[in-house]
Amino acid sequence: MKLLFYAAKIYDKKSFNPLLEKYNEVEIDYIDHELEPITAALAKGYDAVCAFVSADVGARTLEILKENGVGIVLMRCAGFNNVDVEKAKELGIIVKRVPGYSPESVAELAMALALAVNRRLYKAYNKVRENDYTLKGLRGVNFYQKTAGIVGTGKIGAAMCRICRGFGMRVIAYDVYENPDLKDFVEYVSLDELLSQSDLISLHCPLMDFTYHMINIESIKKMKDGVILVNTSRGALVDTNELIEGIRLNKFLGIGLDVYEEETGNVYEDRSDDIMEHSVTARLLAFPNVMITSHQGFYTLEALASIADTTLFNLMEAKEGRKDGNDVA
Repeated sequence: MKLLFYAAKIYDKKSFNPLLEKYNEVEIDYIDHELEPITAALAKGYDAVCAFVSADVGARTLEILKENGVGIVLMRCAGFNNVDVEKAKELGIIVKRVPGYSPESVAELAMALALAVNRRLYKAYNKVRENDYTLKGLRGVNFYQKTAGIVGTGKIGAAMCRICRGFGMRVIAYDVYENPDLKDFVEYVSLDELLSQSDLISLHCPLMDFTYHMINIESIKKMKDGVILVNTSRGALVDTNELIEGIRLNKFLGIGLDVYEEETGNVYEDRSDDIMEHSVTARLLAFPNVMITSHQGFYTLEALASIADTTLFNLMEAKEGRKDGNDVA
């Protein structure tokens, strides 16, 4: 089985290559280019391609892959909102993903972001590096006995619930499907109740039509003043322009984002020499209570190993025509 691996990074090679002894039928070629219509034809002669959440796996990309004999698309991530699922089904292309690589890796980053914006750790670090040991601008709040509102209680959201419980927080949650494993310490409430009661709101739900821009100016106005908002799930869950409006209304103690709407073209690229004059991300970074990271929730040793193993397992399952919970199309 020949696999073309798009947008390959050094850490991808380090996590996938050691598994080729286990999956000895697989031959991988790595390229730097992202999967998109203009690069899809590079997969001619391959059985499968491997892509990430930042790829363009839309209708045209899928058509070109099909024309070039590719029958399998392996997403090395949980999200697949960048995949035209219906087109893949129409073309008979199998699409698989990695739905549960390491829930704790993302949940732990979510709490790290919450703590960092609460206690202004980024500002404190830079102040002390300049020999400024004053406490101005560093005051936070205790999380102990505060209310954590978790939106989405799948594997990652459940891990976040357990972390918040460990901090001595009251944990409430909103999900269309309630998780029975959490009901001994999590109270399920409506979304409006969660917004109005939570001191910390952490988003852990997929991007779908009904979750698109679920955080907007109307939902922000329902939140407590001084709330902390964290998003490690999908950027488009939050309307960035209306989030900025909410910041200007002084609704937030802090905001931590590992994902954001402008990721395409930014994530995993060095833009340090670019003037991003029309960037809403740049506008966000101008606020002292906002911290943005580089979509790194998955970036732990354990998560990378799990992603690699599941992706290659998915390839073998697709080869044999077996369906499982990892199928998208």
